Amino acid sequence: MNSYIKLLFTAFCHIIFWVGVYFFYTYFLGYGSLNVNYVNSFSWYLMPSTIATSYFFLYYLFPFYLQKKKYFLFFLYSIYTFIISNCAIILSILFGFIFLDASDNITVIPLTKGLPFIVFGVYMVVLFSIVIGLMLFNYLDQKKTEDLKNKFLQTQLQLKEQELKFLKMQIHPHFLFNSLNTIYGFALQKGDEAPEMILKLSNLLDYILYQIEKPKVNLQQEINHLEDYISLEKMRFHDSLKVNFQKEILSENIEISPMLLIPFAENSFKHGKISNGFLEIDIKLCVTDDELVFTIQNSSKNDVNSNVGIGIENIRKRLQMLHPDKHQLKIQDKEAIFSVSLKIQLEDFQNN
Repeated sequence: MNSYIKLLFTAFCHIIFWVGVYFFYTYFLGYGSLNVNYVNSFSWYLMPSTIATSYFFLYYLFPFYLQKKKYFLFFLYSIYTFIISNCAIILSILFGFIFLDASDNITVIPLTKGLPFIVFGVYMVVLFSIVIGLMLFNYLDQKKTEDLKNKFLQTQLQLKEQELKFLKMQIHPHFLFNSLNTIYGFALQKGDEAPEMILKLSNLLDYILYQIEKPKVNLQQEINHLEDYISLEKMRFHDSLKVNFQKEILSENIEISPMLLIPFAENSFKHGKISNGFLEIDIKLCVTDDELVFTIQNSSKNDVNSNVGIGIENIRKRLQMLHPDKHQLKIQDKEAIFSVSLKIQLEDFQNN
C-alpha cells in the first residue's frame, strides 16, 4: 500500500467517522421531534465547530504541548479552545435560529432542549473523537515502534550473518595456504605421496566449498573433515608426528557449525613444537545428549602469542556470535603443553 492509497484510506475513514457523528446529532438532538428536516439542518450547523475543536486538540494541542510535557501551556490553550468552541457552538445555534427560520418554531426540538444540553452533546462527541484518535495514535505508534524494532533486529541479524560469512571466508585462504605448502614440499621431493595428498585435499576443498555455506552440518561430516586433514598432515610430517584422536560419540544426528573443530587442529600443527624428534598432538571428542566437549593439546613453544593464530581468533568470534553464554573456550599454555578445551551445550546447537 503506497502513501497515496494510505492517504485516501485515511480520508475515507475520517469521512465515515464524521458522517456517523452527524447521524448521532440527528438522533441526540431530534429525539421526539417531528420536524426531521429542521433537525438535520441544525445538526449540520454543529459539525464545523465539532470537527474544528476535535482536530485542534488531536493535531495541535496534544502533540505540541501535552506530549512535550508543556502542561501549563496545554492547560492554558485548552481553556482558550473551550471558550472559543463555546462561542462557535452558540454562533451555530444562532445561525440555525436565523437561517432555518426557527422564529416560527421556537418550541421545536432541539431549541427546546436548551443551550447546556446542546453544548453537552457537542463536547461529548469531541471527547469521544479525541479518545478514539488517541487510541488510534497510540496503536500506530506502537506498530511503528515494533516495525522499527523488527527492522533493527533484521538488520542486526543480516550483519551477524555477513560477519559470520566473512569469518568463514577467512578460514579458506588460511587452510589452503597450509595445505598447498605441504603438497608443494612433496612435489619438490617428487614423493609418491603427492597424488594421494591431492586427493585428500580435493575432499577437503569439497567440504569447504559446498558445506561451509550451510549454517549447520552433521557432526560426523565435521569429524570426517578433521580426519582427512590429520591424514594430510601425517603425510607431511612422516614419522615425526604422533596424533592420538579419541572419539566418544554417545548421541547421533548432532549438527554443528561447519569448520568449527579443524582450526584448533590447524593451530596445533602450525604452532606445535617438535620435541625429541616428535610433534605430539592429543585430540579428544566426547559427545553426550546435552554437551559437546572437544580438547586438543600439543607440545608448546611457551609463547602464547605464537600459539594463538588467526584461526582460533576467528573461532572465538564465531562462538560468541553463534552461542553467547552457551559455550566455554579455555586456552592454556603451561609446562611446555599448549591445550584448548571447548564445551558447547548441544541444546543451543540444535536451536541455532
